[in-house]
Amino acid sequence: MSSITLRRLFGVLAHVDAGKTTVSERLLHRSGRIRKPGEVHHGSTTLDHTAEEKKHGITITAAATTTTWQGHTLSLIDTPGHIDFAIEVERSLSVLDGAVVVLDAARGVEPQTESVWRQAERHRVPRIVFINKLDAPGASVESCLSDLRQRLGARPVLLQMVRDDGALVDLVEPQVLRFSSTGELEATPCAVPPEREQLIVAVAEHDAVLMELWAAGEAVSAEQLRAALRRVCISRALVPALCGAALKNRGIQPLLDAV
Repeated sequence: MSSITLRRLFGVLAHVDAGKTTVSERLLHRSGRIRKPGEVHHGSTTLDHTAEEKKHGITITAAATTTTWQGHTLSLIDTPGHIDFAIEVERSLSVLDGAVVVLDAARGVEPQTESVWRQAERHRVPRIVFINKLDAPGASVESCLSDLRQRLGARPVLLQMVRDDGALVDLVEPQVLRFSSTGELEATPCAVPPEREQLIVAVAEHDAVLMELWAAGEAVSAEQLRAALRRVCISRALVPALCGAALKNRGIQPLLDAV
């Protein structure tokens, strides 16, 4: 854990029904802000707090709250995903340090994803992508990455691999990440997958410090790779992408770490 205390104001953006509010609820629950995550389909979420939001199961107004993670302060704004309430997204983006853009793994980039992405571009907001609903029929991480490149002109770099058993492989610090039904994380070191070298090369193309290390043939530590990822994310040269299934409590801790 870093000895520096950080403050981050970030928003969660998505097309309606991509799981944006579910992701936000899990972030708050896992970080200890709420005792139990609410469910959109039950009308019990903390962030969708108005009667109309609970009735229709959509976010209408941007909702803000604060939590802590690893000693750092995180202020989260859950924004509407419906086009009719785009002005709420615009207002939020004007004050954000960064944003998490949630994609439905089976649907990829959708119309409102394109809208919020363009809004974030105008405000020069750095972004992380969370590919949600890995458990949905037709889910495809590769299809989502292709959509990001072709429809949004983004340069995503995948930080995790999805295994057939549902576990994730962390490419930054090689380890297998397994999640219990309640979201508890078990991390087990593993052999360095070849995809890690591909990640390093992709990041080094946009980061002089990492390029110098890689060109010299030096081993790149997890700490050095994280620092480079932070630089290219903030400069908006690349978009780090993570995976999970928020409703099943998978992938939330790594997303908090990334924020």
